[in-house]
Amino acid sequence: MVGRARGVGAAVVSFVLLVVLWELAKLLLPDEGVLVGDTRVLPRTDEAAMPHVWTVFGRLFEPEVAGAADPRTVGAAVASGALFTLGLALGGLVLGGVLGMLLALAMQRFGLLERAALPYVVASQTVPLIAIAPLVAGWGGKIAIMGWSWQPWASVMVIASYLAFFPVAVGMLRGLNAPAKADVELFRTLAAGWWTTLVRLRLPASVPFLIPAARLAAAAAVVGAIVAEISTGTRGGIGRLIIEYQQSATGDPSRLYTAILGAAVLGLVAAGAVGLLDVGLRRYRGSVR
Repeated sequence: MVGRARGVGAAVVSFVLLVVLWELAKLLLPDEGVLVGDTRVLPRTDEAAMPHVWTVFGRLFEPEVAGAADPRTVGAAVASGALFTLGLALGGLVLGGVLGMLLALAMQRFGLLERAALPYVVASQTVPLIAIAPLVAGWGGKIAIMGWSWQPWASVMVIASYLAFFPVAVGMLRGLNAPAKADVELFRTLAAGWWTTLVRLRLPASVPFLIPAARLAAAAAVVGAIVAEISTGTRGGIGRLIIEYQQSATGDPSRLYTAILGAAVLGLVAAGAVGLLDVGLRRYRGSVR
């Protein structure tokens, strides 16, 4: 409990420090930034580029569309979009996490598969996500199973899982191979089979590696979901809000920053959700000697 309180306190202090640095930059740097020759080495700090923090927070309570019959505040729009994207990101995290763990188990079981597949697993993360998103949407649009047709949100979830599976697969594989040789030899001496060794030794030993990997996967799933929403034009999520607010950024840049703030909070919430898994597996901490 004390450790969690410290973690929350550190997050709050980091946010306050970021706000202070933001306002100091606006106070000390010129509006046009700092130029060295024709190269801008420090960003512009005028209201069109860096609005005040209180201006951004104030915009959250203003109507999204002035004069609308059913007015909705910008904050409500950001919260609604963030919840939509969060659902898709968590779905992608579960899907990618399950695939990553299965792949790690297979690679640990068969050394030849690890040597053959691991380089391609690593290389898969070098493919630009913005190039994959239209392909997934195009291929998925041709799928129809028992009357159910592929939906745009399904493409977003698949792309999120694509980014989530890599850290889980690599972290899980490292954890499965973490037990000391003496422990593995002891199980062999006791005539324990692969399954018994896996359940009693390797899986508990993988927990300290799996939790950090799952946190990285959660953040990656959020990034994948937002980029996929932008690339495929999926409505309802925070990615779509970023596009819409960016179109009016010239006249009202603070509204764009509210969507960016929502995306940042969304990543923290997704990573925090992994903490529930950490609590459930707490007794396996320190399994590796």
